[in-house]
Amino acid sequence: MNQPYLHADVCVLNAPLQAWSQRDGQLTGQGAQGVYVGDERVISRLLLEVAERTVAPTSTHVPGGPTARFHAIVRTPEYGVDPAMWLQRTREVSNDTLTETITVRSSATVETPLGLVIRLVPDTSTMEQIKQGLAGAPVDLSTLAREGEGLVWSWRDDSTKASLTGPFEVEGSELVARVTVLVPPRGEASFSFTLSVTDTGAPFGATTAAPLELPETRSETALDRLLTTSLRDLNGLRMAEPDRPDDAFFAAGSPWYFTLFGRDSLISARLVLDHDPSIAASTLRVLSRRQGTATNVDTAEQPGKILHEVRRVTLNLDQTTSLPPEYFGTIDATPLWIMLLVDLAATGEDVREFEPALRAALTWLRDHSDADGDGFLEYRDESGHGLANQGWKDSGDSIRWADGSEATAPIALCEVQGYAHAAAVGAAGLLENWGDDDAAAEWREWAEALNRRFREHFWVADELGAYPALALDADKRPVDGVASNMGHLLGTGILTSDEARTVVDRLLHESMSSGYGIRTLSTTNAGYWPMGYHVGSVWTHDTAFIIDGMLREGFTDEAEQVAAELLRAAEGFEFRMPELYGGQPSTEIFPPHPYPASCRPQAWAAASAIVVARALAD
Repeated sequence: MNQPYLHADVCVLNAPLQAWSQRDGQLTGQGAQGVYVGDERVISRLLLEVAERTVAPTSTHVPGGPTARFHAIVRTPEYGVDPAMWLQRTREVSNDTLTETITVRSSATVETPLGLVIRLVPDTSTMEQIKQGLAGAPVDLSTLAREGEGLVWSWRDDSTKASLTGPFEVEGSELVARVTVLVPPRGEASFSFTLSVTDTGAPFGATTAAPLELPETRSETALDRLLTTSLRDLNGLRMAEPDRPDDAFFAAGSPWYFTLFGRDSLISARLVLDHDPSIAASTLRVLSRRQGTATNVDTAEQPGKILHEVRRVTLNLDQTTSLPPEYFGTIDATPLWIMLLVDLAATGEDVREFEPALRAALTWLRDHSDADGDGFLEYRDESGHGLANQGWKDSGDSIRWADGSEATAPIALCEVQGYAHAAAVGAAGLLENWGDDDAAAEWREWAEALNRRFREHFWVADELGAYPALALDADKRPVDGVASNMGHLLGTGILTSDEARTVVDRLLHESMSSGYGIRTLSTTNAGYWPMGYHVGSVWTHDTAFIIDGMLREGFTDEAEQVAAELLRAAEGFEFRMPELYGGQPSTEIFPPHPYPASCRPQAWAAASAIVVARALAD
């Protein structure tokens, strides 16, 4: 699979619409470049030419969310050596419309005509095709119709429709507009066109919920720039079910994961809870409406289970992995759902509406999460075509022994036991408040038993001392790879204060801390690679989750230190934090090395800004 790289491209988004381009604003159709609605590309190329003039790109401004501006100089030798004509290309997306405005400014003392040529190529490639590096699927332009001042085309039995407004004509395989703008003396002139796309058959669309508020006071500090950019991106990532547009959730990321992901949407909502609790409530509602009700090996559904992801059609990741449109292959989304509910209740919100879903989730925790009855939550793909690893590190090679070899399933991840402990204790408190003392006592006892088993089976040691193992393997042996997963235990209540101190110290050791955040895997592991997806890179949300746990455990100085490292990394990414980046040490490189296929923006990476701000404020 020849997955496209994204690190050098620019994204604007306002779900369900997104557009990817080069840094000069051109959409060439290469890689992932194009305009998308949900999981489908509708335009592969969008090119701007200036007739009989040379254009030199100069700068790009990406403030986050729906807008980007691309600047260039138009060479005008007849007016002297200094650049006399400046071109700004502004791209903005709403939920269903992309608007492009070309503005030309001139310092010349005479009127200057400038010919502009805009070329578009319609497309119907799926995200699956694009991610695999396959050829696109251009539209038969003979099917286009003219309506009023624009061109209209549709596909998928007319459930998806696009309209292009402007003086466009069909020229071969392209839609082309040729215009001349007259730039007045020492003045400016503009030309705009719009592309509108609707998709009535998609599982999710735009939300009508109020957006997250941006910071009231705007400064040019690094932290303020990170917060503002991140919140704009989070607003652009919000989606909803078509029949319940007020219940917003965060789509996981752009471009590959522009849909509902249980784990990602829950963690993102949890990270921004201090800033906006409303999206936590709506995320809980969306997921509870799709909560499992039956046992289905093909989809990994089980009663009470929270799903992993939803797509419009089956997603074929490779020759062996094929995920059905609604897929439940996740071991951690259900306890994370309960944890978010508990945290939301702690803000003072009335969460009684979620009682039936909570009881169903607890039933899954008790009856279905532990397939072999050893007392730990574990996963194994029973379908033969699902995800091999079903924690947040879901790549096939992510669970490593210290010698670099891969662990065999079923796998019981360390952090999932912590999530389950926190979920059980928190649920007990809610049940007690609702008058069910017997159930509350049952779940406290369940959590205490899990705590004891965890301490007996997960703790291992190496030359630096004791630490929680990454997981238990199929033979119930502790997988001794030193990994960031242990950091997710902080704040779950499954660690004593001394054990929490041990975990924090290990995470801050130079083998785990890159200076830009916490590595996913220790440099001492034989399988470590700084550009490995889950075996040495730094994931923004992973580090932010650890910061949040440090704060919950009272390690405020350490949380501030790691938050400052993330902020420094953000400076290297123009304050739009990527999904992940290289684990090379900060003493050797700045900015951090980009992971080329990383989503940017991604919901839980953007949401991490809220935790960074909290840690630095404390």
